[in-house]
Amino acid sequence: MNGRQSISIAVLTDNQDDVELINSALRDAGHAAHCHWIASSNRLADTLAAELVELLVLNCDRYPDSIRQVVKQKDRYNPEIPVIAMQAHADEGSIESAMRSGACDLVSMGLKERLQSVVIRELRALRVERALNSTLQSATEYKNHLKHHMAASASSYALVQEGIFNDVNDAWLKLFKLSDKGELIGLPLMDYFEPESRAALKGALVATVAGKWQKDEKLIVKAHIDSGEAEDMHLEFRKIDLDNGPNVQIRVAPRLKAAEEPTKLVHDALKRDPTMLFFHRAQFLERITRRLKRKPASGTHCLVYIKPDSFGLIREKVGIIQSEEILAQFAEVVRKRMHPRDVAGRFEGTSIMVLLERGSARDAQVWGKQLIDHLSTTTFEIGDTSTQMTCTVGVCGVSEVFKDLEEFIAATVNAYEQGMEAGGSTSFLSASTKQDTKQREFDAIWVKHLSSALMDNRFRVAQLPIAGLRSDSIQMYDLLVRMIDEQNNSVLPSEFIPAAERNNMMKNIDRWMVTAAMEFCANNEADRVFVRLSKQSITDPSTPAWMQQKMDENGFDCSRLVVQVPETDAAKHIKQTQELVKHTRKLGIGFAIEHYGVDQERFQILDILKPDYIKIDGELMHTLMTDESMQGAVKIIVNAAQTRNIKTIAERVENANAMAVLFQLGLDFMQGHYVHEPEVVLQDRNSGVTNTLDELTAAHGT
Repeated sequence: MNGRQSISIAVLTDNQDDVELINSALRDAGHAAHCHWIASSNRLADTLAAELVELLVLNCDRYPDSIRQVVKQKDRYNPEIPVIAMQAHADEGSIESAMRSGACDLVSMGLKERLQSVVIRELRALRVERALNSTLQSATEYKNHLKHHMAASASSYALVQEGIFNDVNDAWLKLFKLSDKGELIGLPLMDYFEPESRAALKGALVATVAGKWQKDEKLIVKAHIDSGEAEDMHLEFRKIDLDNGPNVQIRVAPRLKAAEEPTKLVHDALKRDPTMLFFHRAQFLERITRRLKRKPASGTHCLVYIKPDSFGLIREKVGIIQSEEILAQFAEVVRKRMHPRDVAGRFEGTSIMVLLERGSARDAQVWGKQLIDHLSTTTFEIGDTSTQMTCTVGVCGVSEVFKDLEEFIAATVNAYEQGMEAGGSTSFLSASTKQDTKQREFDAIWVKHLSSALMDNRFRVAQLPIAGLRSDSIQMYDLLVRMIDEQNNSVLPSEFIPAAERNNMMKNIDRWMVTAAMEFCANNEADRVFVRLSKQSITDPSTPAWMQQKMDENGFDCSRLVVQVPETDAAKHIKQTQELVKHTRKLGIGFAIEHYGVDQERFQILDILKPDYIKIDGELMHTLMTDESMQGAVKIIVNAAQTRNIKTIAERVENANAMAVLFQLGLDFMQGHYVHEPEVVLQDRNSGVTNTLDELTAAHGT
């Protein structure tokens, strides 16, 4: 209770000295009191009617009415007001009798400190009760307002608690072709949405209740209405606290896309193959030519050539006419695994070509492998006939070695042919002798650029925030490297890292990054920063000693640094990685395995290396939202990590649907464009972050 707040008290006594006694007692306790002297019943009625009295103090020895009479009289005006009785002497029996008559307590006239304590206690209780009643009243008014708004709104609304319908408005009933609320109330929300959307929907509900759903963010789900096709719906979520506990208000957001002119729709249809609904070959080539002229925001462009294996046998089984329907279903499988930025076309016959935007060519190869794995569990239905198929995928990453689009496509098709020679049903990454020869020529140029950039301090750090799915108490960043060319243009890692790896220069860049990470921490309040080490640093025995020397020189708090290595490198060089982790852990540096889960589940590597974090491979994110088998695989990884006290981080999260599924699967953190775009820091060329090339390679020359 605030001591500066005035207390309104009615003192019932025929002796005015009692009023001064109450007033001085409260003043001595640091509380300002406004006392009303009440000498008769008539005066009490007038005061209660005119004043906001918070407390009645009754001198039982000096007032004509009894406690019970006073309580009965004040209840007609305000039953909340507490009554404190006073008399010359009080014992346990008289206190009990007074409280039985309706008083909150009985105080002896001579016990000033007890009087102060009882008055303060009762006033606090009164004000808490009033605040609670006000809150309950506001909640009731809010609930009534909410129901009125839902009922009057043209938008479709539903109130859901723990996945069960609590209420819906008429617009929701109309949208889902229902006649009465009774058909919905008490039933599971999930029953009205397609299985492929349920994981994201569950995650969105849980995230909303936990306060983790971003305002105005929309979840894209598929709902099955009547017996027609499943329709896309954009749902908005909001937490509503009602008297029965937290609810989630779901609103079906209106589609903002303007109606297109019929002529435009016809022209667009003419550009696409009627069976696969991908672009015709000419339209596809035109689009990827334009796309390849600009660099992606991050990562690199990769071309994949996909063709069903032994499609002639399928045609014989289902018939020539029905085989086109099989191709349409096959194309739909491919489409569901594509990112919105990917471009696909029917290239020739039964083949499909897709331009992917991925972190590396390896990621595109993994994408192809996932497509092949998915096909192995997919059955295609045509009438009463069912069939299965496999496919082979050729993959090639964009490179300066290709002088034009013709060579790029030829290398991709050649990768497919090599995959077929290997037995088919595989995802094959291009690596021809001709390319290797050209690559060496370009590498000679890259080595000069990289050496110059290291000497001139033309590398930069880009920060990518890592957001908490469960808690925001830790500020974490993934630190990425950028190179600045001599014209002051930014060069993406996908352009220079492969050349640095092939020419044994990654160790130098790694050491630049570790040094830059220390400066980043000095200038920011980051709790953890993640820095990746290449296989060259992993296999170099001088790496731990170099790191310790740098940390000691800078007085760096090693607990703020986490080194991360790809799962494939850690598995291939398990002994060297184990030795690196052993030394860095002594310094207090954390350890993470990134790109985890690409190959078969490697739980043994978790037991050997005991990482603090594992990053679930970003390539899994592209199909995680709709692929239940993929969700199951990720859930197994999460469970394995939780039993080992390892925190999980999802890579390359790009939309709300992925975040919702990750929340449902129990991951701890996420990073990617949905959280924040990479932001370049440490731009000053004279910052002194890096030293010379000689200093960077002092431990072991390159």
